[in-house]
This record gives sequence, C-alpha cells and structure tokens, in this order.
Amino acid sequence: MNRPRPQGSTLLALVLAACGTAPSPTISTVLAPTESTSAPTASSSPSAVASQNSAPPIGVESDDGQCEGERIAFEHPPVELDLVEVVVPLGLMSDSHVTPVDHQYFQNFKQPDLDIAVFSPAAGVVTSIQHMNQTVSDQQQQTIDDYRLVIEHTCTISSIFIHVGSLSPPLAEVAPPPGEHTRVDVHLVAGETIGTFRMNVDYSVVDMDVVLPGLLVPEHYEQEPWKIHTPDPFGYFIPAVREALEAKSLRTAEPIGGELAYDVDGRLVGSWFLEGTNGYAGADVDRYWAGHLTIAYDLFDPDQIVVSIGTFAGAAAQFGVRGNDPDPADVSTATGIVAYELVDYDYFNGDERWDRMSLTKGIDARSDDGPIHGVALFQLMEDRILRAEFLPGVTAAEMEGFTPNAQTFER
Repeated sequence: MNRPRPQGSTLLALVLAACGTAPSPTISTVLAPTESTSAPTASSSPSAVASQNSAPPIGVESDDGQCEGERIAFEHPPVELDLVEVVVPLGLMSDSHVTPVDHQYFQNFKQPDLDIAVFSPAAGVVTSIQHMNQTVSDQQQQTIDDYRLVIEHTCTISSIFIHVGSLSPPLAEVAPPPGEHTRVDVHLVAGETIGTFRMNVDYSVVDMDVVLPGLLVPEHYEQEPWKIHTPDPFGYFIPAVREALEAKSLRTAEPIGGELAYDVDGRLVGSWFLEGTNGYAGADVDRYWAGHLTIAYDLFDPDQIVVSIGTFAGAAAQFGVRGNDPDPADVSTATGIVAYELVDYDYFNGDERWDRMSLTKGIDARSDDGPIHGVALFQLMEDRILRAEFLPGVTAAEMEGFTPNAQTFER
C-alpha cells in the first residue's frame, strides 16, 4: 500500500512551522528558561484572578531537597474545549520539527478571529514566561507576538503552553519584552484563566517521574531535557475531561493523545542524530535540526511510514515510502542496505481528502502516485550506529549502493 508526505499549503502546516524554540535551561531546573536582564467553573473576573496567591502547588520540596508530592488528576481542560475544533496529537513531523514533536496542538482555523481561553488544568505556579517574537524553521521567518509559559503543578509535574496570544492581567504584569524570557512566581487556582489564543496553542505535560523508553539516549536531549519526560497528556485528566479531549483528537489509535518516542535498540525505527553534532542541540543554533533524522510513523495514521530528514536538498523535509515497506521496526544489522523511495502523501476520510481543519476520525494516509523525490539509503552498522545517504532526484533502480557522501548517525 502506497502511503506518505502531506503536501499542499494548509493552515495546519503553516502554524506548525511557526513554532519557536525555548531557550536553553539552567542546571537548576529543566522546565524553565534561563533568567533574563472552557473550564465552565473557571472565572476570569478580577476578583477571581486576585485570589491566585492562595493556591500553592500540591507538590513541594522538603528541606533536604527531596520532592514531596504525588500524581495528581487535572480537573479542567487546558483550553476552552467547546471552542476548539481539533486536537492534533503528539508526534507531528513537519519542516524543522524533524523529530516527533513533544506537544499537542489545540486548533480552530475555521474561526480565525475567535479568542479561546487558556486554563491552568490544576492548581500550580507559573515559573517562567518567554515572550516569543520570531518563527524558527526552514521557511521564511515570520514575526510573531505570543508567549511560552511553564506551570509547575507539583515538584514533578508541569504544564507547558506555547503560543498563548494574550495573558491574564497578573501574568501580563510580569511578562518580559518581546524576544526575552524571565523567571516568575505567579500562583494559580485550578481552572484559572491564564490567557487566550487564536487558531492554535501548543500544550504538553512534563512528568519528571516518567522517562520515555523510546528515547534511548537521554544525553542527546540535554538541550530540551524535559522531552524525555513528556508522556501523553490525556492520561493526567479526570475521566470526564479525558473523554472530551479524546473526542477532539484526530488520532484514533492508542495512545489517542499521540506518541513521540519510537527508538528500539538495534532497529532502524526512531530518531537519530548526525555524528559529532551534539545530539538534539545540533551543530548550528540557527539550524539545530540540520543533523536530525527520524524514521517512524505518521501521527494520525500509524500504519504510514514517515522518513523525516533534517537536510534534504538543503532543507528539512518529510516523506512517505513507496510501497510503505519495509517496516523500520524490522530493519536490523542483519538486514543490510535498505533503499526507501521517497514520495508524497495526503490524508483522506473515506473517498474525500481531509481539509486539515475539520474534526474527523479514521484519517487514512494515501500516496498520490506522484513522482519519486529521491532515495534514502540506510544500513544499521551497529545497534546504535546508522549509515545513511539521501539522494534527491533518483530512484532505487539507479542506485548501486552508498557513495562517498554517506553520513554516520548515532543514538
């Protein structure tokens, strides 16, 4: 079955390419940037906002530095869910997001001028605010004006929001100027409104008691150390809220909230980094993703193989595989060289192309039988050493094996 890279100009792709990056964390906290020179029951009234200082987080640190807290259940959705059209699950690979993303997207592109409230899903403390002002991708950079927030609910569990368009008054008062980030200490009650967004906001949960086994080398992610502690957020909500979130999700396969960690030791599947480029951090801060590589599965249709390349003909690119075979989870050191012919794909709901804005279930990724964009050659040399080469504009029949331009990736 031919299945593979979504193409065409879409609002979904535009907003995903617009994501910025968080600044490097300090050693003292992996959740906050470095210091800088409709929940129906939630009220956004001034009196309710003023009550924030009476809501300490559930988890605290003891005098000896040990965490004292427990797993909590979020009683409120992270956004005004009735106004959201879709939830895009974890795991998108698009443009500079070469490895599967560690956040979900709450979206409504059908009403682009609609202000949608953002809530703290549980009591907590906003500990950092970043004022984002520029996109980061291989596309033309765009000016933006929104915020990244970290809310610590316990000393191990936090929420991260990205692209909050406007902040509640208490947060706006302490927010930094555009392009900067700062540490703050703003206490929130569960369900409190923290701001609004239009069209798209990103959301993730970080749980320091969780280490994703599908990211095999934690040291590779020191630039974004929360990534290895990022589970499916849906599991942190009470059943009624979780069911409402799942109803909005574009994914029907488990985990319905998405997946981002695919590494299997000794197999091709998962994420890799060009040798000598400092893992996820990359060798060049302006194109940190240049040496990233992922061979995994589509976030909506996990039967679809996706090859996500940091540098293909000079830019990041995502493709499907002609024939959708072999499964990268079956490729080992015993397999030898694998040649994937790289093709486009699009999303369907039955016989109709999905418009990439509307809620639909059972999305099916299908090849459009268009041209072959090139070939990706892979050979697993050792369990965590991969030889790879990407050759635009050729077919597998034209290849006789690796050329001297082949590269080594590791994990």
